[in-house]
Amino acid sequence: MRSYEATSLIESTPEKIWALLTDIGAWPDWDSGVTKVDGRLALGEKLSISVEANPGRAFPVKVVQLTAPERMVFAGGMPLGLFTGQRTYTLVPEGTGTRFTMREEYTGPLAGMIFKSIPDLGPSFRQFAEGLKRQAE
Repeated sequence: MRSYEATSLIESTPEKIWALLTDIGAWPDWDSGVTKVDGRLALGEKLSISVEANPGRAFPVKVVQLTAPERMVFAGGMPLGLFTGQRTYTLVPEGTGTRFTMREEYTGPLAGMIFKSIPDLGPSFRQFAEGLKRQAE
């Protein structure tokens, strides 16, 4: 399994952060590294996410979990489970703030080969986490 992850401690409530996180159309407004999101955020809906890290290519995902104000999960990949990417956003109260974590895991028989063609998303994930922190605080 291959993965990327970023985390930040945000001095805000999970509810306030959740409101920002689920306003997907506004992601490009707060330096998230996301340039565009098409689709409607609802369980079972499909989204298309465009990012600065890979210009000219949109990532199609399906919303597979929405548990306010704790967890949001998107999944995408190839048929038959040959390659699957799952991105999870979590909010956990910690002290006087909230721990935000964004993690993407890649699995399946073709994951190793396809992972090599994916740009390094580490900086993009950190940019998203820090942008969300600035917006929420």
